[in-house]
Parts: sequence; C-alpha cells; structure tokens
Amino acid sequence: MQYDEFIGDVQHRAQLDSREAALSTTRATLTTLSERIQPGQAENVGAQLPEEIGRHLEKVDEVESFGWDEFVDRVADREQVGSEDREDVIYRARVVMEVVDEVIPESSMEKLKDQLPAEYEDLFVLQETEATAGPNPEE
Repeated sequence: MQYDEFIGDVQHRAQLDSREAALSTTRATLTTLSERIQPGQAENVGAQLPEEIGRHLEKVDEVESFGWDEFVDRVADREQVGSEDREDVIYRARVVMEVVDEVIPESSMEKLKDQLPAEYEDLFVLQETEATAGPNPEE
C-alpha cells in the first residue's frame, strides 16, 4: 500500500474532512504507540508501512509504561482536540490500526499486540459506531 492510499483509507473510514486530518490522526496514533512498544518492534512495523507513515514509529528510543487512558489522552493532545472528543479519538485510532493491520503481516501485528497490556485490546477492535452504522431501522 502506498502513502496516498493509506491516508485516503484513514480519511474515508474515519469520515474525516481532509487528508491533513487523516495524517494528523495517523501521526498521533503511531507516535504514541511508538512510545509504548519496544523500539525494535516499532521499527519493524514501521519498515512495513509506507515510508512517510512508518517514520512515526521510529522516533522513540525509550519505552514508557502507560495505560489505555493515558494513550488516548496523548493521542488527543497530539491531535489538539479536547477531552469531549474522547470517543472520536478512540475511533480514529482504531481506524489507523485497522489500516495498519491490513498492510503488515499478521505475525507482526500479533507481536505488536503482545507488547501491550490487555486493556489495549480496544485499540485493535474496530466497532461500528452510530456515525458509521447509519440509521436504526427500528426507529
């Protein structure tokens, strides 16, 4: 997958109004993830992504231990959005990881997941939200 396709997929799936917004959420998610996983694993995943995307996983040399809530807060800070947008931040991060999952081999994704505590499972499960599910036919 090429850079333009990656960012276009994030933009479309997350229903973002611009490529810049898609790049911002991709950068915020992957940079924050790189702070949480081992540098070698981050570089391995980054090397399998388009160069312009993968470099966001190669910026950190030191692993920090922080939980899911802190992860979401850091992504929100990097995206420069308020805490009232927390669910949107989570959804966009899930979209980024869904696209990453489609690009890298399953074994690489499993190694990445293995480095994170169970509370991070939500990052890898893209669930339909009201924004993407459409109208409820029972209403």
